[in-house]
Amino acid sequence: QVTLVGSGGGSVQPGGSLRLSCVASGSVSSIASMGWDRQAPGKERELVAAKFTDGSTMYGDSVTGRFTITRDNAKNTAYLEMNSLKPEDAAVYYCKALVRTFEGFENIWGQGTPVTVSS
Repeated sequence: QVTLVGSGGGSVQPGGSLRLSCVASGSVSSIASMGWDRQAPGKERELVAAKFTDGSTMYGDSVTGRFTITRDNAKNTAYLEMNSLKPEDAAVYYCKALVRTFEGFENIWGQGTPVTVSS
């Protein structure tokens, strides 16, 4: 079983930057990817970024070019560097891991980390 603990959210002005962290523990060898989803009030949860064990990355269209995901495998930690933040980036960000199971794959989420972008 995998447990995720996210941190680093907060409040920032438009154009500012924040860095989120996500630490995985437990059966970390079963993790295929780590990343974040986000959900704003009244909107569906959407992909922000994911980084796979082969090093490949995936980003949501609205954050491409502004957000960067990295992963420190030795620390079982993923980081999301968020630059040029916009008001529409405000949401609760959920750390996520894609985990291999006997049946296939399963998404695991950590607790949400609120991000506020306003002047």
